[in-house]
Amino acid sequence: MAHAKQALAHAKQNLTLVVEEDLVLAARKVALDQGTSVNQLVRNFLATLVEESSRRRMARTRLKAAFAQGLIEIGERTWTRDDLYER
Repeated sequence: MAHAKQALAHAKQNLTLVVEEDLVLAARKVALDQGTSVNQLVRNFLATLVEESSRRRMARTRLKAAFAQGLIEIGERTWTRDDLYER
């Protein structure tokens, strides 16, 4: 059963894109310079896009939790405004 779940997690699906010819040619040059394929460039871009979105979502969740708990402990105020701005 676990093997079947792993196989599904790594299954690949074809994706058809409509892209301007000059963009495809430029992407091919970039891929050639990087020793990879346009397909791999697109996969890397999508993986990065999803990962960044996930990291932002997790960061927002942690930040909300920190605000709910209180980021700092505030003690009793023992000073006055005049103490801060002695003239």
